[in-house]
Amino acid sequence: MKKVPLLILIISFFTVHPPLFSEEGMWIPLLLNQLNMDQMQKAGLRLSAEEIYSVNHSSLKDAIVRFGRGCTGEVVSPNGLLLTNHHCGYGTIQRLSSLEHDYLTDGYWAGSLEEEIPGPGLTVTFLVRMEDVTTRVLEGITGSMTEQERTNRIRAKIREIETEAVKDTHYEANVRAFFSGNQYYLLVSETFRDIRFVGAPPSDIGKFGGDTDNWVWPRHTGDFSVFRIYADTHNLPADYSSKNVPYKPRYFLPVSLDGYKEGDFTLLFGYPGTTREYLPSVAVDLIALKENPIRIGLRQKRLDIIGDAMEKSRLVQIQYASKHAAIANNWKKMIGETRGIQQIKAIGKKQEFEKEFEQWAASGRCPDSGYAGILPLFKQLYLEFYPIDICSVYLTEAGMAPELFRFTLSAKELMEKSGKKKTPENEIFNAVTTFKENARNFFKDYQPAVDEKITCIMLEEMKAHMDSHYLPDIFSTIGTKFHGDIPLYVSWVFRNSVLLDSSCLFRILNEWHPRDHQKLEKDPAFQLAKSIDRKYSSDIYPLMQNFSVKIDSLQRIYMQARMQMLPDRIFFPDANSTMRISYGTIAGFKPADAVEYNYFTTVEGILGKEDTTVNDYTVDNRLRDLIVSRDFGPYTAQDGSLHVAFVSTIHSTGGNSGAPVMNAQGELIGLNFDRNWEGTMSDLMYDPGQCRNIVLDIRYLLFIIEKYAKATRLISEMEIRSHQPR
Repeated sequence: MKKVPLLILIISFFTVHPPLFSEEGMWIPLLLNQLNMDQMQKAGLRLSAEEIYSVNHSSLKDAIVRFGRGCTGEVVSPNGLLLTNHHCGYGTIQRLSSLEHDYLTDGYWAGSLEEEIPGPGLTVTFLVRMEDVTTRVLEGITGSMTEQERTNRIRAKIREIETEAVKDTHYEANVRAFFSGNQYYLLVSETFRDIRFVGAPPSDIGKFGGDTDNWVWPRHTGDFSVFRIYADTHNLPADYSSKNVPYKPRYFLPVSLDGYKEGDFTLLFGYPGTTREYLPSVAVDLIALKENPIRIGLRQKRLDIIGDAMEKSRLVQIQYASKHAAIANNWKKMIGETRGIQQIKAIGKKQEFEKEFEQWAASGRCPDSGYAGILPLFKQLYLEFYPIDICSVYLTEAGMAPELFRFTLSAKELMEKSGKKKTPENEIFNAVTTFKENARNFFKDYQPAVDEKITCIMLEEMKAHMDSHYLPDIFSTIGTKFHGDIPLYVSWVFRNSVLLDSSCLFRILNEWHPRDHQKLEKDPAFQLAKSIDRKYSSDIYPLMQNFSVKIDSLQRIYMQARMQMLPDRIFFPDANSTMRISYGTIAGFKPADAVEYNYFTTVEGILGKEDTTVNDYTVDNRLRDLIVSRDFGPYTAQDGSLHVAFVSTIHSTGGNSGAPVMNAQGELIGLNFDRNWEGTMSDLMYDPGQCRNIVLDIRYLLFIIEKYAKATRLISEMEIRSHQPR
């Protein structure tokens, strides 16, 4: 198929044709001046593009971080104080917790810098600059190249650009594809490695509503946690050291107490993870109506087992709180996504567009006759892809679900080095040390009885629903040696595995000899994990990759064709974990007939939900007293109450958790923490009538810090603005 030169596309779509204002979209900050500023300012924004994103001057972008592996955070003081969601800090808080110091249940507030607790492995990353490198990346790319030749050339050019961009600096560089590989941007970033836990409310506040309210509006969750970035004495990134000092940011966000009203402009700045807005209908059908139901059912079984164990033991509650939340989060999201896709008839809408596309592709207006074959090719590819994809779902969602899977496979490096005769002793020693550390972390939060039940049920699900041709070899062993009795086999694995017995394992590791790798190689838990891994890695993954290459190549051409078909539309690139701007307005919504939701919630709703028989709705006693006494201080809203959360039409997704939501002046008014259940399909199709992002009101956050926690030292660090005297 012919490729229209990218420069023509850029001129056509990003310069000549004026964009139309819409709540939909996750926009590249670098391009705001070209694409969005007129519309944003007409909608109420009072900032310039330079104040939002600048390389030469401090700007909003310099206060925004990628927090950990998949959230966003914002700097709110000149001393590196950082806000993010409670659920974003949850994993770190859980790892720092114990029966003696249960920071998840009880909360924690450091009374001084000395009491701020290091978070091992936690990082935050700032974007230094972005640069369009499309021309450089695609230089020399021709339509006559095979897909592999094209990929190899692009990868080589990307490595060259990345290396050049950060030469002789401590920065990192990453070139990312946009618009399905039609554009490329260089992102230069700076990562800080000494991040300390400053404070968080108890779970009765930070996780109020729990999994019951997750993805649901109205919401009353104090979903925030507080950290601090530390640097060396030169304000540069450094590993943890007692000599490190609080980081001095280029910019930090001022905080507004003036609140908001319906129709107000809102701005979100964050790191959205993944959206797939431009997929054909056949792909959406596969995801929402075929993959999701399988994943939902498998996760439900795991949640039932873990939830039952957590109810019976406080220790298990602590050990599995983060694990349960991680499983439940996507489980509930997928339920809402599938329901939303069906409710707005998304597949039908895409099919209607595809009819128009086919008519255009067959007309004289289309610049490439080959575009007419795109949709039939998609249908054929996905038809062939379907059985492989379903096997992949079962292998990853069921086979790799047991905790033993990743832990036992983490011994592979040690076994491989020990199995080679010429491996230096120091390399074996280092491998033993690394695996010991993995084991300590694993057993700290591990319950074999829980994992045994999960392993049994997951294997039974695989046996019942997978094509026998793609079942891992271990099922042959189960059939011949255990007469097909999966519970009997799993019981044997857990009774006989040294890898799942901490005392036995550490006894071996403490006296490790290279020949001991044979013991671990033959271990039944390792054999189970290895069999599943081998089936996926050797048989399924290569097939998945083969289809992915074909589908991605077609998607790239389809994206280019859509942009040519609709020259008056300004397209936003799908989210890919890079920094983006989203904007919209504060607005309630009507999720169903005769149901209408207000755009904010209040603390009165916390007391209204209180139920002492349900853990998710336990109200903290001190918080209840403050609500009853109406001691809201300067955080009182104009209606006399204290607002907890609000919703707006901002297009958001995973990764935007913890992101700042700002008013028209760029002042912080809330922390993004969720989406409404009716709008979770926005990763596949955005609907302005139903899609809402859910935001923690900054005034409730400050109220908890000052009135509840008495952590006034944190309040004094921030620049708090209000027309009301404090």
